[in-house]
Amino acid sequence: MPATPATTDATERTANDDTTDATAPAFASVEEVTERFAAHGYLADRRLATTVFLLARLDKPVLLEGPAGVGKTELAKTLAAATGRRLLRLQCYEGQDESKALYEWDYGKQLLYTQMLRDKIGDITADAPDLASAVRRIGGQDSVFFSDRFLAPRPLLDAIRGEQPAVLLIDEVDRADEALEAVLLECLAEFQVSVPEIGTYTAKVPPYVVLTSNNTRDLSAALKRRCLHLFLDYPEADRELAILRSKETGLPEAAVRRLVDVVRGLRELDLRKSPSISETVDWARTLAVLGVEELDAEVLAETANVVLKYERDMDRALEVLPRLVDPNAELPAPHGHHHGHGHQHGHDHGHHHDAPGSGNDSGSRGPAPAGPAPAPATGSGQGARAFSALTRRKA
Repeated sequence: MPATPATTDATERTANDDTTDATAPAFASVEEVTERFAAHGYLADRRLATTVFLLARLDKPVLLEGPAGVGKTELAKTLAAATGRRLLRLQCYEGQDESKALYEWDYGKQLLYTQMLRDKIGDITADAPDLASAVRRIGGQDSVFFSDRFLAPRPLLDAIRGEQPAVLLIDEVDRADEALEAVLLECLAEFQVSVPEIGTYTAKVPPYVVLTSNNTRDLSAALKRRCLHLFLDYPEADRELAILRSKETGLPEAAVRRLVDVVRGLRELDLRKSPSISETVDWARTLAVLGVEELDAEVLAETANVVLKYERDMDRALEVLPRLVDPNAELPAPHGHHHGHGHQHGHDHGHHHDAPGSGNDSGSRGPAPAGPAPAPATGSGQGARAFSALTRRKA
């Protein structure tokens, strides 16, 4: 079927009254990007602000790669807020097919139309001179089944054919299959989507496109070639401190400074998942809610589960937290690790966490020394630590 000009359904959303002029530049300068992002609570450095400025001026997608929790998704949200554009988000996942990204046919509407056509078939063929003419008349109704009115747009098509300017966030594209990457290429290169039954939709107002990746797999060269590229890593200490200040967590300034140092020390460990910026903000808010004014190893150990999500990471962190808080602290002598959770985990702790690379030397453990053992610097378990912190600070 020949391509037809893209049209907009009567129910298509229209631009809001406060939408900015799509023909005007979104940002006059790199400095304006920094200022407008800061006004929405996102502190962008010069390199990031320059990339956003080029995205808007060159109409090129940007691919943000880096560890989870460094502000990739938040950048797209802030870009939408700063420019007055609507945000469309395609969350990628393994096994995702193109219908969830591009469009689907509204089968309910098509079924209803089938019923209506059956009721009207007599009227359509009433004055047909012969059977061939009647068949042609009925066949002429087929194209209505696959027309714009029965098309259910998903994020990619919605961003292309919508009248209102948009920011299209393609989040965690590395989790999608490579087949979906191929589907994205036409959209990213030409800002268009082809629907075989209808034709090609081309964007009247190209969307700002932001792709994010946590580097769980390598993306294709064809995809990267179509995008500006920026690697976002954990920020420098001064910038991370500024981010925490901007979030107004309620934690005193001295404690915030110490917390940033502790988190950066934890990131240097061989952890399965390092604390992200957003988790650091959550940790600061947690400590503020508990009424903490000065950080010590005990209170950090009691609340470390806010930023550490794996038992192995927790074990490693508890060993070094006293030294991170106070470089001159005397660490307790090694002793047997006891959980004492008070509830059933459903797994066996008999391995003593002596897996290769776990940081615990099971060969150094022997019988308990005579006399009272040194008191551990932390509570008896994650659940107990968090609970004791809450009750003590609320008391």
